[in-house]
Amino acid sequence: MVKSFATLLLIALLGAAVIALPGFAPTVQANEAPALAKGDRLALRAPAPSCGSQVWPDFTASCLRNQVAGAVIEARLVTGRR
Repeated sequence: MVKSFATLLLIALLGAAVIALPGFAPTVQANEAPALAKGDRLALRAPAPSCGSQVWPDFTASCLRNQVAGAVIEARLVTGRR
């Protein structure tokens, strides 16, 4: 009978410790690193040597829209039929 009371007392003490110990833990605060603004700088890109050496989907805008006499020439026609 004494062993069962000792076991019950031990379980009660462990339960109280589980409930009380988080109160002693230091508070944690989540912080985010501030986003660094780029300002008004433009992204630097190396010029492509020619439009024929570029691969899809990385065409430059100048290669996609070559204007000859006011008409827009398509860079490549992709269809679903085979």
